[in-house]
Amino acid sequence: MQPTFSGEQLRARTFRSMGTVVSLTVASGTSAQTGVDELQSAVDVVGEIFTQLDLTFSLYREGSEASRLARGELTLAYASEPMQELYAVASEWRVETEGAFTAERPDGALDLSGIVKAHAMREAALSLGALGLHNWCLNAGGDVLVSGSPEPVDSGFDEPNPWQAGIVDPFDRRKLLSTYRLSASAERGVRALATSGSAERGEHIWTVGAVRPEFVQVSVAAQDIVTADVLATAIVAGGPQTLDHAVEKWGVDVLAVGRTGTLLATPGFRSAG
Repeated sequence: MQPTFSGEQLRARTFRSMGTVVSLTVASGTSAQTGVDELQSAVDVVGEIFTQLDLTFSLYREGSEASRLARGELTLAYASEPMQELYAVASEWRVETEGAFTAERPDGALDLSGIVKAHAMREAALSLGALGLHNWCLNAGGDVLVSGSPEPVDSGFDEPNPWQAGIVDPFDRRKLLSTYRLSASAERGVRALATSGSAERGEHIWTVGAVRPEFVQVSVAAQDIVTADVLATAIVAGGPQTLDHAVEKWGVDVLAVGRTGTLLATPGFRSAG
């Protein structure tokens, strides 16, 4: 997923974390130097959040707490509070999605990678608000979380322009399959768009049962990035039944791409582009 921008006062920085590229774009009406300093401070804060969570939850780091749990050197009962808390959140989502989303791999090992990136983004949003930043876009490996607008307006009578996220075609990564306008209204607050699937990273999602996933890519738009990310993964794993359940229960917008290129889209996505 790629964000598209049109504002003149947009500044962006990128860094690598959790095996992907993370970018923060901030819309600023201040002077050029103040905007640069403001953005760098924000990136430092966001980068530290991602780094610390990666040090704890990465299964690619031999010494991480997650790796120690996977090797049986540590049990969940003696794990850190952040590990236990995120496991509890993942367990709640397993119940809510009727098993379509799970933090347990088929071999029984605990793997919270399906939720930790979205958790990092949500924590970053809280920190950006504490820094006094209200117009920004955070993109972590194609999952997008925004606040405010890329072109803030001065008048309270004008509706600010929305951020727009582009969803890449899983069969041709050079093309956009669709775009989605992320709400910029004060009433609706922060908006999120997450995409999961096998088109870019291969068959890495555990499906419900032994069947091959029916969808190669699923994008979900929701108010909360954890909700969007978890449900996108759950729909890939659970198929059309989970898609219907997610739309009915959470009222999210969904765009699902089938293996033959067929599209299933909720009304919000059909009118979004």
